[in-house]
Amino acid sequence: MPFICSNSLLRKRRFLPYFITQFFGAFNDNIFKNVLLLFVAFANVDTLPMSSHLFINLAAGLFILPFFLFSASAGVLADKYEKSWYIQKVKQAEILIMLIGALGFLTQSYTLLLVLLFLMGTQSAFFGPVKYALLPQQLKSSELVSGNALVEMGTFIAILIGTIGAGIIASSDNAHTIAAFSVVIFAVCGYLSSKQIPKMTPADSSIEFKWQPYQQAKETLQIARCDKTVFKCILAISWFWFLGATYLTQFPNFTRIHLNGIETSVSFLLALFSIGIALGSLACDRLSNHRVEVGIVPIGSFGITVFGALMVCSIPDTLPQFYSFQQFILYRELWPTFIYLLLLGASGGLFIVPLYALVQQKSKRAQCARVIAALNIYNSLFMVGSAVLGIVCLALLELSILQLFLLLAVANFAVTLCIFYQLPVIAVRFLVWVLTHTMYRVTHRNLDNLPKEGGALIVCNHVSYMDALLLSAVSPRLIRFVMEEDYANYRPVRRFLKRAGVIPISSRRRGSIRKAFDEVENALKEGHIVCIFPEGKLSSDGEVGEFMRGMDIILRRSPVPVIPMALKGLWGSYFSRFHKGRACCGLPRRFWSKLEVEAGEPVQPQDATADYMRDKVIELRGEWR
Repeated sequence: MPFICSNSLLRKRRFLPYFITQFFGAFNDNIFKNVLLLFVAFANVDTLPMSSHLFINLAAGLFILPFFLFSASAGVLADKYEKSWYIQKVKQAEILIMLIGALGFLTQSYTLLLVLLFLMGTQSAFFGPVKYALLPQQLKSSELVSGNALVEMGTFIAILIGTIGAGIIASSDNAHTIAAFSVVIFAVCGYLSSKQIPKMTPADSSIEFKWQPYQQAKETLQIARCDKTVFKCILAISWFWFLGATYLTQFPNFTRIHLNGIETSVSFLLALFSIGIALGSLACDRLSNHRVEVGIVPIGSFGITVFGALMVCSIPDTLPQFYSFQQFILYRELWPTFIYLLLLGASGGLFIVPLYALVQQKSKRAQCARVIAALNIYNSLFMVGSAVLGIVCLALLELSILQLFLLLAVANFAVTLCIFYQLPVIAVRFLVWVLTHTMYRVTHRNLDNLPKEGGALIVCNHVSYMDALLLSAVSPRLIRFVMEEDYANYRPVRRFLKRAGVIPISSRRRGSIRKAFDEVENALKEGHIVCIFPEGKLSSDGEVGEFMRGMDIILRRSPVPVIPMALKGLWGSYFSRFHKGRACCGLPRRFWSKLEVEAGEPVQPQDATADYMRDKVIELRGEWR
């Protein structure tokens, strides 16, 4: 059952009405905006107040301008007032705007529709902060990634359906009448679903609201900078929207010039990209095991670079002119391009979901909407930057669209390296999770016994050289391991292990032992989880050996809860001593073996003697070595 958690959220009243509301919001935005642009593109010159090119560019600017002007004020209001009430007011405003928009469509008053596009952008700007700030208030921490995955999936599917639907409406008979009724009906649907959103406590009702957009924007951006982790996530999310805006803007000309496609071919590429993001968002939920797993972010970023470059390089040198949509999608030489575009979108989904979840998780509850408002401001700035990049590269430097796409891949590779540098331990931890769960059939039991915060000591049996990697991969929190000094100081990995918080120890040197105990004490006081293998060496027969007394010393200095853990199924593997007499000798003979990691209930420090904890680990492990 790949997406049990995601599917269960869609059956809950605290999520489903909100999901439907935000879906209709994104959908109606794209219906209104794209129908208007299509009408303008094919309108009689005499009916337009200006040239179509100027109108289209002005429309794009007017839609994004409110995000600069009003996002900060929207964030303050979303934190001050009860969120379901606030959403209903925003949706009521949407109905009013769409009623006037319907009049504009029926009378074909493009000046009025241009003004309404600005108002529609304003309504979206006021909805944006509450859209994401509601999630951490309504969902459990274990549901946050699932919720964000569904929101991203829903948003991009809504964008896709709205864009395609706009094309169908604009090309139909009585198009202006159908458009007028459609935008009002969809706005009403969004409002009706918003009325089902459960009420919740205001984040900070004591906030004093004053209509001071500039001052509020300044304060909102300062709030976003208070937490370095949150601010880095904001910049990374904005970079994603920079890339996305660049790709989406160039798709029409990219399809026409380099793929010899027709108008419907553009919609197909947009569909692949959007579906890819939706699939990547859901895959992120599965891969992260429904927890905020930041290690996926650099993997997703690397995928954006690789598949972005491969998409460009896979385009055949010569292509026929396609005169129908069927010819275009059935041309086999283009299938690799389509696949790489789908994977590019999927990589984007992997990249974006953990970042949104982490922003929500790390932001103070009373400021979450204002942090999201700051994110929207940065998103808008980066999207404007993407337009500037397109103008500079394509008009001034006269690069081709393919060269622009390659430039994006190179620039994103630099971002990927930066992310890896910032998150080396978390990224490798996720890669280890992928590796161990590929090599073995790993099951987990009772890992919720690991504390969500605060210091704790893990004691575990020591069967193979994979033990620390496996424990690190399955733990929802980072673990600091006590490791033999010779291994910890091995030159190729020494710097990485130091950043990972490994505590080296040598039983042959008193100074090393004293220093290790001091480091363990400091780590536990700072609220870290520390893991020791009290046997002090790999098992020679698969059984749990005697526990050394170092654990008692640690607990006398730092009385913290002790969690017994057991590794099952690793004995006899390539990484244990049983294989040909010593570990890692010859070639592996076992693949896809069953393993299990089980955590016992925490034991209070006064009860956690070495002998008692050894008995607990043996009891957990049972007969399965």
